[in-house]
Amino acid sequence: MSPAILNGKRILVTQADHFMGPVLCEGLAAHGATVLADTSALDDPQAPEQRVAAAGVVDVLVVNLAILAPSTQAHAVDDAEWARVFAALVDPLPRLVRAVLPQMIARRRGKVLVMGSASALRGMKRASTYSAARGAQLAYVQAVGVEVAPHNVQVNAIAQNFVDNTTYFPPEVQANPKFQERLQREVPLGRLVSAQEDVAFAAYLCSDAANCFVGQVFPVSGGWAVR
Repeated sequence: MSPAILNGKRILVTQADHFMGPVLCEGLAAHGATVLADTSALDDPQAPEQRVAAAGVVDVLVVNLAILAPSTQAHAVDDAEWARVFAALVDPLPRLVRAVLPQMIARRRGKVLVMGSASALRGMKRASTYSAARGAQLAYVQAVGVEVAPHNVQVNAIAQNFVDNTTYFPPEVQANPKFQERLQREVPLGRLVSAQEDVAFAAYLCSDAANCFVGQVFPVSGGWAVR
């Protein structure tokens, strides 16, 4: 992949200081993009539209949303937990997309890439709220992807798990022998996918070389999601 594959692209990255945000900003810039790193909170319903308007021309929107995943047993999940997780992971997504789509459709060019989770692809105990929210993200990507494809706008998602990031796999977790045993037991790759490997794939999906992908969900999980 050319190191300049994103030359001339203006890429807006949300929650740029969390989850995959820092390494995305660094990696996409290394591939030639002008990165618009947004670190503002998106819980206000007006915030996504305001952030997109402030960014100006957006060639690629990278929707990077994260929350510490609750581990409540399904029978104990209350309405407050459900609402909180969906407010963080789901509600900002359509607001961001509807704010950016008009300019992309008018130009007949643009991309939206959602940094999602493979927890929506494979059952996980004590993760019903989080998995449901991540699943809503992926279903939205598939629906919008086929809707806007005729306008030469591509909407896709990376569904990741066991990717090195400090939000879900901080150093103290990675250093735990029980976690290392879990990696060997559950992840065919036998290790975490590196952040750089994940971002290299994200950069490809943000590039013109990936114009053929329509509403697709790409697992990046070291084989965990496809076993």
